[in-house]
Amino acid sequence: MKKRIICLTLLLVFSLIKLKAQDHPSLALGSKAPDFNLMGIDDKMHTLAEYKNSNILVILFTCNHCPTAQAYEDRVQKFVNDYEGKGVQLVAIQPNADKAVRFDELGYTDLSDSFEEMKIRAKDKSYTYPYLYDGETQEVAQKYGPIATPHVFIFDKNRVLQYTGRIDDDEHIGREKVHNLRMAVDDMLAGKNPTVASTKVFGCSTKWMSKSATKEAEVAAWAKEPVSVESADLNKLKEIMTNTDSEGKYRLVNVWATWCGPCVAEFTNLVESDKMYRHRDFEFVTISADEPKNTEKVLKFLQRKYASNKNYHFTGGSKYDMIEAIDPNWQGALPYTVLIAPNGEKVYTQMGEINVLSLRRAIADHIGRYFD
Repeated sequence: MKKRIICLTLLLVFSLIKLKAQDHPSLALGSKAPDFNLMGIDDKMHTLAEYKNSNILVILFTCNHCPTAQAYEDRVQKFVNDYEGKGVQLVAIQPNADKAVRFDELGYTDLSDSFEEMKIRAKDKSYTYPYLYDGETQEVAQKYGPIATPHVFIFDKNRVLQYTGRIDDDEHIGREKVHNLRMAVDDMLAGKNPTVASTKVFGCSTKWMSKSATKEAEVAAWAKEPVSVESADLNKLKEIMTNTDSEGKYRLVNVWATWCGPCVAEFTNLVESDKMYRHRDFEFVTISADEPKNTEKVLKFLQRKYASNKNYHFTGGSKYDMIEAIDPNWQGALPYTVLIAPNGEKVYTQMGEINVLSLRRAIADHIGRYFD
């Protein structure tokens, strides 16, 4: 009965999301460009009027986390470079409510869609065009109605919509053959209406604020996942570190203790990282260096943190033997974090508290971006 109630509740939530998406239809051809006043990654407000001198205005709805959007980043920048000086302005808008992006939707990225993360992404990829944040209210996204990321809207000098749809016909880098964005802009530069004025789009659906309920449900479900801890001796530690039993997965190992302040401070980020990547070729393993008598204390901490991954408590000897078994190059300071490839190679190590962005970037880069 309980399972039935949960299923019905989830069905209702997803039905409401579907209905909510239908409340934001995509802007129709021939429509005037809706105004906007949005904060950019330069910490300045940007408006539609700011680009009044451009003969063609391209509004691109995109984001950080979506693998499809990531696959188009270099193509978008090349478009901007190629049409510089031709009276064409591209403005990117991030429409997603970052509070609505589930952790299990972040399996191919190091960043979600918050404003601060937008700044990081733009710096990493050297964006030379405006990148604006609409995730707080989604007022602009509601007016334009982007179906997915990426989704482009092209307006003429009078800011009348002449093209809406995809950038090109294949998200895989190097496979594209029909360059719809460029074709439409070229037609307009030649004084013609776009030969193809509308296409379907492909990518991650827009994350409307109403979807935040599913993220809350996701986190709530973590509390129901079983959490356990096993005793480990030196042989077990060596087995963990060689990564011969992971079935081809990258293994993230964190050595920690309940009495270690930095260990406690970083633990939530580690667990959330596991929730991001655990459906891929990845697994998270913790090793507690607490005294052998404190297994119950270790377990209670892990339960509070929803650490449903593999957890071990070293109870098999000297701490110095433990250090040698885990990594002879480790000097023994806690916490200690290492990402191990399926062949046993240590591809990322950190002694002391992690930089979560650096860690997630290492994980995403090694297990692979979606369209690599």
